[in-house]
Amino acid sequence: MTPTRTRKDDLAALHQAKERLCLGGGAERAAKQHKDGKLTARERLELLLDRDTFQEMGIFAQHRATYFGMAGKDLPADGVVTGSGKVGARTVYVASQDFTVAGGSAGEVHGDKISVAMQYSLNTGTPFVFINDSGGARVQEGIGSLAGYARVFYHNVLLSGVVPQISLICGPCAGGAAYSPALTDFIIQTRYAYMFITGPAVIRQVTGEEITSEQLGGVRAQMDRSGVVHFVAENDVDAIKICKRLLSFLPSNNLEDPPRGDQDKRHFRDDALNQVVPAESKLPYDVREIISRIVDRSDFLEVQKEFARNLVVGFGRLVGRPVGIVANQPSVLAGVLDINASDKGARFIRFCNAFNIPLITLVDVPGFLPGIDQEHGGIIRHGAKMLFAYSASTVPKLTVVIRKAYGGGYIAMCSKELGADRVFAWPTAEIAVMGAEGAAEIVFRHEIAAADDREARRRELIEEYRETFSTPYVAAAARLVDDIIEPAETRGYLATALDSLATKRVLRPTKKHGNIPL
Repeated sequence: MTPTRTRKDDLAALHQAKERLCLGGGAERAAKQHKDGKLTARERLELLLDRDTFQEMGIFAQHRATYFGMAGKDLPADGVVTGSGKVGARTVYVASQDFTVAGGSAGEVHGDKISVAMQYSLNTGTPFVFINDSGGARVQEGIGSLAGYARVFYHNVLLSGVVPQISLICGPCAGGAAYSPALTDFIIQTRYAYMFITGPAVIRQVTGEEITSEQLGGVRAQMDRSGVVHFVAENDVDAIKICKRLLSFLPSNNLEDPPRGDQDKRHFRDDALNQVVPAESKLPYDVREIISRIVDRSDFLEVQKEFARNLVVGFGRLVGRPVGIVANQPSVLAGVLDINASDKGARFIRFCNAFNIPLITLVDVPGFLPGIDQEHGGIIRHGAKMLFAYSASTVPKLTVVIRKAYGGGYIAMCSKELGADRVFAWPTAEIAVMGAEGAAEIVFRHEIAAADDREARRRELIEEYRETFSTPYVAAAARLVDDIIEPAETRGYLATALDSLATKRVLRPTKKHGNIPL
């Protein structure tokens, strides 16, 4: 007589099945993961999500492949853990690839699980966090794996501009898999990870060049050179810490305002700002010192810190309100705008606009970088992205002209004509078509040539031009500057302006979208 199964037996079987699935590829592979300096997929989610808030979706999911030994092969959770949880008491949807299961390879069901989590993120208006650690497409599934990838890419685009998307690269992310992070808003990569489209073996075969995965797609390559990565993390723990900090500045979706933090009660006046900018206009300084004195508690999260360092972008708070900051960096290339800086700035501006984050622009720009490499590289097209991004933005836009604001650079850094709601200038501001030296050579070339002491006359005329056109008072008289302020009072002026613009609403012509010069 066959023993009758009891409810107790069923519950025990359920718990045993889940315990087995939660082990992923097993203790040995988990130990290998730890030896390589990495956490497992579930350990990463435990660190990311608030305690006891994770609800998994699809733990029993299995592939349907039958070719090349795949029939009946057990792949726990099909190599990716998906579901929802909370970060700082706010809901997020997550996907975490499990490298201990078939190297985290992505097949059709694997991709479908990620897409379903993304769809719920879209439906509920909550951020999506994708932790990447995968050997790439599951070749045994052929085009099924490609279809799974394609659905993920499609959902990346659906979510874009609706909910924040953050990718963590905590292991390999190669081939087509790299395009999903590229379609998200921010990429955080650890020093143990790498990402590229074509690997060292393919490059060696095609070009004969010997190159390592680190050289090709490590953090230095993808941050410093390509600008693909936005944050570099020391390890998985640091990557998750950065992710949490980043989420704290962002709204859950495009219909919400960013979460307001505690108001910094610090007095609005800071006399140290009166001394930051050198008296000599050609001497450099670090604009991040100004930023740290403007934002609450000097808390500034810089984005793409090591890429296009002549432009600084990132998030801070002003009297509790999250703001996006765009600033020329005079200590690098004198703060000029070039191809990479334009791309960096435009993308950040568009993100802030999509998610209702006000923009503060700090200007000290001598113009666009001249040179044949820049021209042939398309500086006209890339520089136009800055013009497009600022002009298209409808969030509150505050501009502070600190020192130089010359030519096209002045316009591109959110001038009044590009829709800046408030433009303040420090007394040190020089707003002009070009620097006084260059302008004097053009405007007064005949007078200089006719002078007995050409150099003395040249210096005299340079000063005359500077006093006539390069001061902020001329721009203020033309209403291109709303007020000339003492540097020490900058934080107070910005906070008051931001408060007065909190209910700003702008109606634009009806259209699908503009055609940004990509």
